[in-house]
Amino acid sequence: MSRMCEICGKKPMVGNNVSHAHNVNKRRFNPNLQSVRALQDGKKKKMVVCTNCIKSGRVIKAS
Repeated sequence: MSRMCEICGKKPMVGNNVSHAHNVNKRRFNPNLQSVRALQDGKKKKMVVCTNCIKSGRVIKAS
């Protein structure tokens, strides 16, 4: 399973670790994904979503 939000499609981004000596190594910025039980089309479904979608109200949590 790819590390991707099922709502907004947010994926890992790539960048660089830069040391004081300006040595550069590749690194990944992973999104903060959480597994939640949410309502989708009126049904409860387990989804992997980013915290941005949870906080903004794009995900309706199932009780």
